[in-house]
Amino acid sequence: MWFNPTDVNPTHLAYTCIGGFVVIFSMFSNLAKEKLYIGEVIPATLFGIIVGPSGASIFTPRSWGNVSGKAANDITLEVTRVVLACGVFAIGAELPRGYMIRHWKSLVYTVVPVMAWGWFISAGLIVALFPELTYQSALVISACLTPTDPILAAAVVGGRYSEKNVPSHLRHLLAAESAANDGLAYPFLWLPLYLTLDKTTGEAVRDFICIAILYQVVLGVAIGMALGFIFSVLTKFLEKWKYVGRDSYVIQFLSLALFTIGAVTLMGNDDLLAAFAAGCTVSWDGHFHEQTEETIVFAHILELLLNCAVFVFVGGWIRFPSMNMPEFHITPGRLSAFFFLTLFVRRIPPMLLLYKTIPDIHTWKEALFAGWFGPMGIGAVFISTLALEHLPVPEGHPTTQAELISVVMHPIIAFTILGSIFIRGCLDIALVHARDLKPYCQMVYRSPLSR
Repeated sequence: MWFNPTDVNPTHLAYTCIGGFVVIFSMFSNLAKEKLYIGEVIPATLFGIIVGPSGASIFTPRSWGNVSGKAANDITLEVTRVVLACGVFAIGAELPRGYMIRHWKSLVYTVVPVMAWGWFISAGLIVALFPELTYQSALVISACLTPTDPILAAAVVGGRYSEKNVPSHLRHLLAAESAANDGLAYPFLWLPLYLTLDKTTGEAVRDFICIAILYQVVLGVAIGMALGFIFSVLTKFLEKWKYVGRDSYVIQFLSLALFTIGAVTLMGNDDLLAAFAAGCTVSWDGHFHEQTEETIVFAHILELLLNCAVFVFVGGWIRFPSMNMPEFHITPGRLSAFFFLTLFVRRIPPMLLLYKTIPDIHTWKEALFAGWFGPMGIGAVFISTLALEHLPVPEGHPTTQAELISVVMHPIIAFTILGSIFIRGCLDIALVHARDLKPYCQMVYRSPLSR
């Protein structure tokens, strides 16, 4: 075997790009996060775009695997699954003791009707702007935009700035919502997908109730709770015999999340909701949180590494040429109109209408803040890739609605994610820094800048 220095392995390029970005960003992380209030999401995505197929073309996740793209979709699905599972498990484990039993009403009212409103209204906007799609097909795409991304949510509900300026009852509610609605996006996706792919409406409704609701969601939550409870009881028992070290608890943020999604996915249940349920159950009495409180720094380091890696991945995953397909009414202008309309009508109206029924939202100002808070990111990538796993890929021009969905889904979802990362992120950063916007800062944040 001859040594060839020009024989470059794509895997090694991926290691170099991701590792290099994390090294450079970590050198300036304190400046970025504590002074400029810029997290790792925007720089990581921008870096992924620069080194991705639209830039230097040295980091191209869609080229990994076979020519058909099936392997690339599988890689995308599993990468986003692992990162989301770790994120939602960590949120569940870090919620206050007994949070779910005391605040279930607020969480249900925040998640279900707000997701349903966003699902229906986003589908209506899709049909209006991309008329080749039927409303039923638009519901498949809009289902991918129903989750609030738990990683992007950390920019608002985590960090020193939000801890000082956003009320704790609102931070905890938004964190729990961002974790719960990732798993609850499954039923919103499967209903229109079953209606599109099944032969009859009766079969679609039967599959939706029996498979999506009862088997995937209900059983998935039950399995997640059982795993979390068993782990909690077992570790307490072993701790009495001094078999478990304090440092061992920290690694559970990753290992128990991976074990949960692995076991649940093997059975075909809702893995993200199961991971969130496991996280909530394992810290039900506060013992797990107490054991990891002193060593929580490791969990945040692990979270930073995963977040950087996945958003560099997303930057390389985006295909900009697909965002200009006039034959399908996919143009930058229409995509921009869709994003900005969803920005204001997807969450704000239902939050303002329902806030008096949500105990943890006290004023219309908090309702407006919760409505504005609705970033779309890794959850949308995961759900859309999951949908593509079940949709046919056209060999030429799409002849059915199912084939048309598989063609236009990526540009709509990818553009919306980009807008949510950059436009929303820059607006939020500007609001933190803008001393001239005192009335709005007072309405949205309890900011020292507004005093």
